[in-house]
Amino acid sequence: MKIDIHSHILPKEWPDLKQRYGYGGWIQLEQHSKGEAKLMKDGKVFRVIQDNCWDPEVRIKQMNKSGVTAQVLSTVPVMFSYWAKPQDTQDLCQLLNNDLAATVKKYPKRFIGLGTLPMQAPDLAVKEMYRCVKELGFPGVQIGSHVNNWDLNVPELFPVYAAAEQLNCCIFVHPWDMQTDGRMSKYWLPWLVGMPSETTIAICSMIMGGIFEIFPRLRVCFAHGGGSFPFTLGRISHGFKVRPDLCALDNKDDPKKYLGSFYTDSLVHDPHALKLLVDVIGKDNIMLGTDYPFPLGEQEPGKLIDSMEQFDEDLKDKLKFDNALTFLNLDRKQFELH
Repeated sequence: MKIDIHSHILPKEWPDLKQRYGYGGWIQLEQHSKGEAKLMKDGKVFRVIQDNCWDPEVRIKQMNKSGVTAQVLSTVPVMFSYWAKPQDTQDLCQLLNNDLAATVKKYPKRFIGLGTLPMQAPDLAVKEMYRCVKELGFPGVQIGSHVNNWDLNVPELFPVYAAAEQLNCCIFVHPWDMQTDGRMSKYWLPWLVGMPSETTIAICSMIMGGIFEIFPRLRVCFAHGGGSFPFTLGRISHGFKVRPDLCALDNKDDPKKYLGSFYTDSLVHDPHALKLLVDVIGKDNIMLGTDYPFPLGEQEPGKLIDSMEQFDEDLKDKLKFDNALTFLNLDRKQFELH
């Protein structure tokens, strides 16, 4: 069994959002040939995508080929739209979440949904989280690594975390909104360097902001193997000890105390990195994640985990599906095809 905690999906089509809301900055889908479409932002191409990004049947064929039992589906982070008027983002979230729920309902043994929320308005985010869990049946939500100028430690977001605990709703944190200009404009640096840094800032903000102390039942997973956090934890912990005046403002405990309090996916592309990840984050806290269907993802789901000679079968099973079932609070039987 393989459960992929990290995969992205879009609706096949959606309304003209500039027309719907009365201003620009939105992502539009422009179908331009069979099996391919352009994501457009204010008339410029943001990304070219294939039909596996919106067609569940194409996905299922590819999942069958690669032995993936179920995918956890979330929107593409560029759709978060935290910059917009809150009621417009709420409307878009409902549109995306309803489409996702329809896909999951049609293929309940193959897909699991994570909703998206208007995080810039925590009251609306809580409302949509309730709807995602209670009405749409999602076990969790996906949020960005920051919300405009807020990092994930700000008190404004506490009602969202409180609701997640109350609803037993897990949270998948995905980096987004990296700097793309100036020194970051070449060599795909926003994705190669910016994303791991974003994720590390998100983890440090939640730890040093005391989020795991205030909300001990919160289940949070960070994408891309926790970014650069596992490798730089020694530096982070040392810095915390030598400059408590800067680091220990909201939480007096060493960041290392929180290892085991959160999850990451396994998407690190390197056996040494995966070994380090398991050693640092913990064998019960890593989950197979591929970033399907994008090129920076793992093209053969689970190949890296299976290649690890020092991992026994029990550990490989934990990483490939067991930990994901715990994180999502779901039962293995739901996904057994026979």
